[in-house]
Amino acid sequence: MKTSEFDFKLPPELLAERPSTNRDESRLMVLHRNTGKIEHRLFKDVIDYFNEGDVFILNNTKVFPARLFGNKEKTGAQIEVFLLRELDTEARIWDVLVDPARKIRIGNKLFFTNDDSLVAEVVDNTTSRGRTLRFLYDGSYEEFRRKLTELGETPLPKYIKRQAEPEDTERYQTIYAKNEGAVAAPTAGLHFSKQLLKRLEIKGIDFAEVTLHIGLGTFAPVEVEDLSKHKMESEQAIITEEACRIVNHAIETKHQVCAVGTTSMRAIETSVSANRRLNPYRGWTNKFIFPPYDFGIASAMITNFHTPKSTLMMMISAFAGHDLLMKAYKEAVKGKYQFYSYGDAMLIL
Repeated sequence: MKTSEFDFKLPPELLAERPSTNRDESRLMVLHRNTGKIEHRLFKDVIDYFNEGDVFILNNTKVFPARLFGNKEKTGAQIEVFLLRELDTEARIWDVLVDPARKIRIGNKLFFTNDDSLVAEVVDNTTSRGRTLRFLYDGSYEEFRRKLTELGETPLPKYIKRQAEPEDTERYQTIYAKNEGAVAAPTAGLHFSKQLLKRLEIKGIDFAEVTLHIGLGTFAPVEVEDLSKHKMESEQAIITEEACRIVNHAIETKHQVCAVGTTSMRAIETSVSANRRLNPYRGWTNKFIFPPYDFGIASAMITNFHTPKSTLMMMISAFAGHDLLMKAYKEAVKGKYQFYSYGDAMLIL
């Protein structure tokens, strides 16, 4: 398939600037792959489609406050620094994006505090947009990380034009987030409230947690028409033996396995055996899923509404079927569903 086959007209006002008032009361579109039927519900109604013994796979990655603002030495110009990945704990070296990038050269220093207690020096220009910074800080590693957290802002996606607010600290994080390391939230999971998880648990639904630390590569545009030529950036994934036990038991007892989000799906598809069982995994994945693709583990999926020509939309198309997905997206635009990170949800059965 070609990139252009995933294009559609998305009115800018349908990009969600803010989360729904209550997590589990965002809208939910339900797609039935076997009949092509489309239903319109609220997210909390997701419980109606699952029974005792079914399993939800959750990505328990935790977003860290990755957006910092520093001032360039001499000029004092404000520079936004987006922390991507810690490269060396001891030397405090990080992969970052800087904006505006043209103003930053190797050897430049950036100051993040009035007392100059946290300074960064540019040690490498890795890509046209990226840089490598060495942070200079006198305290212990724990104190250094605390300082980054204190100074950092919630890394809201660029399409959200407003500044991060206190509400975002909680809402741009799933309620089951545990393992810090993501620079973007696994957004399908943002719809689960404590009450809904409790109701699912009471109904006998089980949860398997995996970790996939989301980087910005997930949102990188596809710049080639031939999908097989697109390269995904690697992201760290962890699948425990306990998660495998829960998922494989559900498969063996013929219960539904629902992947919550594209990141959970990418993690499990990275480590599926030939006999369609989930294997433990600890490493990196650059798996890019696009049609046609044979999924090995999940029989259902929860996801948000994605932007045109995105790798996320391509994966959903592989799971739902291209024609049904395009029909659903057309209906979503007509019905004014909210798209992207803080947007509404879709359940594919």
